[in-house]
Formats: sequence, structure tokens, C-alpha cells
Amino acid sequence: MRLQKLGHEIKAISESCRIVAETLDLLEKMVKPGLATVELESAAVRHIKKRGGSPSFKGYLGFPGAICVSIDEEIVHGIPGRRRLRNGSIVSIDVGVFKNGFHGDAALTVPVGNIDEDVQRLLDVTEAALYAGIAEARPGKRMGDVSAAVQDTVEREGFSVVRELVGHGIGRKLHEEPKIPNFGYPGSGLRLKDGMTLAIEPMVNQGTFRIKVLDDQWTIVTEDGKPSAHFEHTVLVTRGNPELLTGRS
Repeated sequence: MRLQKLGHEIKAISESCRIVAETLDLLEKMVKPGLATVELESAAVRHIKKRGGSPSFKGYLGFPGAICVSIDEEIVHGIPGRRRLRNGSIVSIDVGVFKNGFHGDAALTVPVGNIDEDVQRLLDVTEAALYAGIAEARPGKRMGDVSAAVQDTVEREGFSVVRELVGHGIGRKLHEEPKIPNFGYPGSGLRLKDGMTLAIEPMVNQGTFRIKVLDDQWTIVTEDGKPSAHFEHTVLVTRGNPELLTGRS
């Protein structure tokens, strides 16, 4: 597979990513106690379709939702439904958009009402780890530089990175090569080149890094039941600074 994208491909990916960013802006503003998670999905679908795209996740490998909505100890792949958000919880929202033959993908974790200070710190550290990894996404660097930056940011604050789940390349397919672990060693792995489009996504747990899958066969949760946060951007590797294709205003 060709990992470096051509100009017209980057343009198409960027358009899908703009819709992802708009959708996340909309959903973040909706989050409040009492909101049913399916309301987030409905709003996302309306906006994505209005912008001429379609949800990347709907039907992907059989996934039943159009977006992923994961609450508290749920790490990723939470299925939207009748469950209502509660004050003091956190909710991770993951959105993918497909338009003109290309995908965009991003996620963020949002507090619901008032949350504990230690949980807010989990969110802050996870987002900081995302940007630490993005800063290493430059031509000539290696994938291990990205991974190690994420891991170092997380572990120095006493949290843990999920090992089984990784970021990914993105383009005509939602999940492409290369895989992007959130742990690793500087100077190791694939050498990065300009034109690569990468979905970098730290998933960070307050407790153990170990995970398990619920009976729905989709929702992945922390083994110890402690909270988890998830932040993601689709990034273009360029000869200058990395470009956030899903950057939000």
C-alpha cells in the first residue's frame, strides 16, 4: 500500500476531516446531564449528511452505530442508545466521515457537568499526550518517536496507555497502515515521510492498562472499572509542522 498521499487525495481527506471537526464541535456543545447518547448520534448523522458525507463507522465490520459514544470506564466503541449521561461522568465521542472516496477520523473526551479533579487531570494528560505525539509526526522521524512521546507524557503522570488498541493510517480506507501504538521506543519503527495521513489517538486509563470487551462484542472497557479518556486527530505529515486536518476552531 502506498502510504504517502497525492495532492488530490489530501484535499479529499481534508474535506472529510473538516466535517469531522464540525461534528465534534456540535456534539461537544450538546453534552449535558440527562442527554441520551442516541441524541448525539442523531445530531451527528444529520450534520454529516447535510455536508454531503456519510458516517464512516455505520456498518464498519458490523458496528451498529454511526458514532462511538463511550462513558467513564468505556474506552472505545461504545454504542449509542437510550443510556443517559450523568453529572460527574466523562464521555468519549469518536466520529468518522466518508466523502468523495476518503475518510476523516477524530475523537475527544468531554466532562458531563462537574467532574472530580483527578478525572479532569486524566483528560488533560490524555490530550497533552496526543499533542506530544503529533509534534513528533515529521519527515525523518520514526513511528517510535510518536509512540514514545505519547507514552512518556502519560506515564510520568501516573496513568497507563492501552496496549491492544492503536492509531492508524487513514485514506481510502478508514483503517490503513501504518499502525500507531501509544507506547514504544524513540528511533524505532517506520520512518515517516511527508504526505502520510495518520490518525493518532491516545487511549489512556486512570488505572491498569488492561482491557476487556463487554457482551455486546463491541464496547471495550478498563479491566478495573476505572475511567478512561480518548483523544484523536487526523494529521498530515508535512515538511513543516504537522498539519491537524481535524483541527477545531
